[in-house]
Amino acid sequence: MGSPAKKRKLNSDVNPKSGPTRGLEYFFAKQRAATTPDPASNQAAPAQPAASKETLTDEELARKLQAEWDAEARKSSSSSARSTPKASAQDPMPAAQPAPTSQTVTSRSLQPLQASEPSQPAGNRMTLSLSSAAASEDQVTASLPLDESPLVFDPAKYLPRLQASWAAEGGTASYSLLTRCFVLVNATSSRIKIVDTLVNCLRILIEGDPSSLLPAVWLATNAISPPYISMELGLGGSAISKALKQACGLDNRALKALYDRLGDPGDVAFEAKKKASFTLRKPKPLSIQSVFESLVKISKAQGPGSGDVKQRLVDRLLQDARGGEESRYIVRTLCQHLRIGAVKTTMLIALSRAFLLSKPPGSDFPTRDPKELARLKKDELVEVWTKAEELVKASYARHPDYNDLVPVLLETGISDELVIRCGLTLHIPLRPMLGSITRDLSEMLTRLQGREFACEYKYDGQRAQVHCDERGKVSIFSRHLELMTDKYPDLVALMPKVRGDGIESFILEGEVVAVDRATGELKNFQTLSNRARKDVAIGSITIDVCLFAFDLMYLNGQSLLDQPFRHRRDLLRSLFVEIPHHFTWVKSLDATSQDSEAVLEFFKAALESKCEGIMVKTLDNPSAEPPDSRDKEEQEASDSKRAPTTSKARKPQRNTTTESAHQDSPAPAPKPRRKPLLATYEPDKRLESWLKVKKDYSASSDTLDLVPIAAWHGQGRKAKWWSPILLAVRNDATGCLEAVCKCMSGFTDAFYKANRAFYDDGSGEDGSGEPQNTHHAKPGFVEYSGPLPDVWFEPCEVWEVAFADITVSPVYTAAIGLAVEDRGLSLRFPRFIRKREDKGVEEASTSEDLAGLYGKQQAKGPAAPGGKGMGAEVADQDLAMDNGEEEE
Repeated sequence: MGSPAKKRKLNSDVNPKSGPTRGLEYFFAKQRAATTPDPASNQAAPAQPAASKETLTDEELARKLQAEWDAEARKSSSSSARSTPKASAQDPMPAAQPAPTSQTVTSRSLQPLQASEPSQPAGNRMTLSLSSAAASEDQVTASLPLDESPLVFDPAKYLPRLQASWAAEGGTASYSLLTRCFVLVNATSSRIKIVDTLVNCLRILIEGDPSSLLPAVWLATNAISPPYISMELGLGGSAISKALKQACGLDNRALKALYDRLGDPGDVAFEAKKKASFTLRKPKPLSIQSVFESLVKISKAQGPGSGDVKQRLVDRLLQDARGGEESRYIVRTLCQHLRIGAVKTTMLIALSRAFLLSKPPGSDFPTRDPKELARLKKDELVEVWTKAEELVKASYARHPDYNDLVPVLLETGISDELVIRCGLTLHIPLRPMLGSITRDLSEMLTRLQGREFACEYKYDGQRAQVHCDERGKVSIFSRHLELMTDKYPDLVALMPKVRGDGIESFILEGEVVAVDRATGELKNFQTLSNRARKDVAIGSITIDVCLFAFDLMYLNGQSLLDQPFRHRRDLLRSLFVEIPHHFTWVKSLDATSQDSEAVLEFFKAALESKCEGIMVKTLDNPSAEPPDSRDKEEQEASDSKRAPTTSKARKPQRNTTTESAHQDSPAPAPKPRRKPLLATYEPDKRLESWLKVKKDYSASSDTLDLVPIAAWHGQGRKAKWWSPILLAVRNDATGCLEAVCKCMSGFTDAFYKANRAFYDDGSGEDGSGEPQNTHHAKPGFVEYSGPLPDVWFEPCEVWEVAFADITVSPVYTAAIGLAVEDRGLSLRFPRFIRKREDKGVEEASTSEDLAGLYGKQQAKGPAAPGGKGMGAEVADQDLAMDNGEEEE
């Protein structure tokens, strides 16, 4: 052990104030002196390192030292012929190769990699080896034409090379294959190209490595488990930042500069990896399975020391990522913002087409020959694709878990057995059926003309799907399929008691509403949201709830999805026991379109009872409909998603005054119509057989659920708040958020203060000094080309917004191409209604919803004189909003 004096001396050596910073040559000076035989040359040597220190970068110096060491190694081993190949095998890339001066290796990242045996003094020295990060990228997958048509792409043509590469790297499919798929998908906005690329990637895995298919599906959908199984990564930005700094040799300043310039963490990782173009450790190639397994380990790490475990796993992923693109998508996966457009529907379509064309080795289920399909007409090909897609979508809607769906597909392919084996199952939630929006009661009555329907109160609560088996085990799921059994222990204890005689197992659906237990008075959703969410004990409950049941989907082991709504409702009300203020039925009224006055009174009564409005559901399947009046609901739904010119052309079909002209037209002949809407329960579909009429909907005002994405500093008394605020809709095909309007109406001062604290850029008077839920640069998944805002928000909320009408916009890109070929849509006079705490960003209104409302608006005519002209100049509208007064 050294004496205290020596320790002080050592400490003084590392004090930055005591002398100049030591360079690499200092640490290797003794080694160079020992290998230089001529003392005279040693006396002249000191001037040379100084010059080198001034002119050589760290990378160049490292290369020079490496060349010297290699020369020494060759001289010392020249006497042994056997040792010569070994010495040359350790040679790095030639020192004479020019190095890019803009990309250097920091001195702190230089680490010895290899040491020879102590018994060999001449070779007992650390050997430095530089490898190019660019050269480490997988060249086998880099040129795969995954974006070709699946009818042209042949996996067998590329599998030999791919499998040889995989065998050398561990035996399973490499992550570079999935990265190649992500790069091509991210490079196009074409939905056809996105699907084709995913199909070809999945086919390679099906035929070449079926064991990697399931992990690839999870990674491509940016998840590691179904929503009802809570497996969160639980990673903060600091863990990814530390890993990037360690893997790429960045400091805090360089990392922050990259993030401020790029905004997207994945793009930061890409640039950082490219800058650190030389590494001292050859990365171990990532496989699809290893990446997925690492994510699972991260999610399962809990308890003391779990932070260190997660950090090591993140570090290893980024160190082993080859090239910038793998780093980009590893980081986006860790941030859970993959943003490649492979949403649920796209992945299900890709799976159906992939299994229609390919099968695993040794399987015997039938597939279709791509050459045969290529010879089909367009309509015939669409029919083939659609049949397969419907089977896969129906299976997933009833059993939304890829862990079950993918293995069955690998075993049976596309067959009717898929729906049987992946059908309705207790304690696995099915995706709920959804209702379509109507502008007012008159539109609802027009749509359901000739049908008998039920009107139900639409309670202001939380939709719940309740499962109960024969042993009395209860599971409760939200509309997003999240497990919330722990939130409602009182309902869990109640469910076995409401079963009537002969009821063993069931799945029912209802609305959980906060109530006054003594009087039965309904309370609003805000009251319900104040209830604890986890580990709730019955004795500690302060907010009582009642379950208002409205549907029954499963009874005693039998699915009721194919039964009409009247039959399902009769079973629910006759076989279950009502317990007032605890468990009861939704209040309802059976009517037809002729009972308009009764329906209006029922709607008013619902609003007086603090409900949101009413739900309207068809009771029975149509027995027979005239060919010219069938599917009016479907026609309107289809029209709403088309261009306004199409909607205008079909407008006479909804007017009784032009019905005779419609009957004489030959329109139904050339194009077959879809089947009439049934009164069955259709999971994961939004159909016209369920309609909702809310108090906020009217002929002149609709609402959309929008995501706040950015804001500007206010003026005058609002200078310390955010106003106006930029809102966006969600593009369901690409996963991006598309800006649709600025909003500065409907806010209170209290809301402004809370909103400023929630979206804190670190500069506010009441702020903590640390940014919270904000970005300095536009995130890569946001589409907006107007004037730059002062701050970008982290998309994490959904706001309900009313508006006067929808206008064509030259500035905003929301729904571009869906309604007008080269223009987007915007909202006139948007007004904030409330925060949708019951919805996540993934459930915000989509660009298709926006285009659908625009189509309906155009079909009814302009909302105001000159409305279209006013809407075309969105910049004028925004200026008017900025100069106008807000309604508080």
